This record gives sequence, C-alpha cells and structure tokens, in this order.
Amino acid sequence: MRLATIRRPDSTTAAARDDGDELVVLPYPDVATLLADPGWREAAAAGTGERLSLTEAALAPPVRPPKVVCVGLNYRSHIEEMGRPFPDHPTLFIKFPDTLTGPYDDLVIPSVSQEVDWEVELGVVIGRAARHVDEAGAAACIAGYTVVNDISMRDWQWRTMQWDQGKNFEASTPVGPFVVTGDELGDPKATGTVDLEVTCRVDGETMQTGRTGDLLFKPAAVVAYVSQFTTLRPGDLIATGTPGGVGAGRDPKVFLAPGQVLETAVEGIGACRNLMVEDKA
Repeated sequence: MRLATIRRPDSTTAAARDDGDELVVLPYPDVATLLADPGWREAAAAGTGERLSLTEAALAPPVRPPKVVCVGLNYRSHIEEMGRPFPDHPTLFIKFPDTLTGPYDDLVIPSVSQEVDWEVELGVVIGRAARHVDEAGAAACIAGYTVVNDISMRDWQWRTMQWDQGKNFEASTPVGPFVVTGDELGDPKATGTVDLEVTCRVDGETMQTGRTGDLLFKPAAVVAYVSQFTTLRPGDLIATGTPGGVGAGRDPKVFLAPGQVLETAVEGIGACRNLMVEDKA
C-alpha cells in the first residue's frame, strides 16, 4: 500500500496509489489523519473517491505531525567520516513540523547560511500509539516508510553542541513522495528491519549510497527507545539517519548552491527531487 497527501487549492487530502499511475482520493485531510483511524488499512484499500493521475497531483509531505524525531550518527560510514565515536544509544534531535516540505518543492538556500548540506534518510511513519513498547511491539506500531532529506545548515548546526538550530530552518526537509507499508518493501512479518538502498545525487552525481540494513539502530529499535520517554502517535515521523557521503564529510567540503538539483531516493519508495533556489527574502 502506498499513501500520499495531495495539495488542493485551499486544503489537502489523503490518497492511495492504485496498481498503476493513479491516486484514489480518500475522505481524510492527510495521511496522518488517516492513520489515526484504527481501520485505516481497510479504508485505504476500499477507497472509491475521485481518481487523479500521478502527474497532475501536487504532492505535499505525506505527514506533518507534532513529533519529528531524528537519529544522528546511525551509519558506520557517516560516523567515521565525521570523526565521532560509535554511540551506545541513539543520538536524537527534534525537528519542528514547519521544517517539512513536499517531495518536489523548491528548496531555498538561506542567505544566512553558506554550508547547506544533504542527508538522505529512511523515514519511519507511526501507525499506532507506541508507549513503553519492546522491539516486537514497536514493529507493530510502524505504518510504513518514506524518504526524508535532512537538509542541514552546517555553519548553524556547529555553532554550539546542540544541533537543533542547524536542522530546523523552515521548509528545508523534503518528505515523500509516499508512505509505503512494509509488506511492499520485503518486511511481510512487520519486523521493522527493512534492508533498502538509499541514495543521494546532486546534478546527477551520486554523493551518497548505503543500505538501511547497515543502520546501527534499526527502525523498530529506535521506535522502542523513543517510546520509553514519550508517546509516539499515528502520523509521527522518525528520520533514521544518513550514510557517509555528506558534503561536510568531504575533503574539500562541498555544499549546495542555487540552481542545483537534489535527488534523494529509497529503494521501493521513490525519490524526492528538489531544485535549490536563491533566497529572495
């Protein structure tokens, strides 16, 4: 099952992709609201609403939840390129919902930052409330997976020991294009341990490649860990970390510039494709 949120002139609506290139509109304002319905799977499968071709649908971030939890330093290759020790526990930071933007939206290079970097990540979308769950219970709370690009303003991120200021620029985090259930991604028993290729390209040049099977802390483990200190609710989003190949880890360092096209993809889910544009503010 593949779920999306479509932009309307004055609103948004949830939709499910059929077996072809059409989206079936569902009677929910977005995917997060759909997932809050205990019968969301049946509702999505039985959708008989308006049909739109994928090419004519304007896709929003599939979810814009109150909680966006991110894991840093979760691939061996990224930890090594950044010169950090291997963590004993997930390294977490939080994004505000306003950071999320659509999978094909333009991305502004902020005038106040000269070090705008890319980070392709597997996103985990919660489908059932999770509180004090173990890994098996956490896996059952995962509705599906999506693509996240954790765009980072490195010069702001490293001003202090706390990363949040460099991770929370508005409309800087593309998400989508779909939330895809685990059974479509080689996880029919809902174990929360999908093994998928993740890639990032800038103007067609591959900058990052890795596999989610190499994550130090797998999706179900992260959900279980987070559930010990807060309740995760349907539609909440977890970004699981990025592999090596970020611009800040290169010698010399490489950062994004206006006019470049940034593509971040996860096997079986799809890709975000975003044009970098100059800040007109």
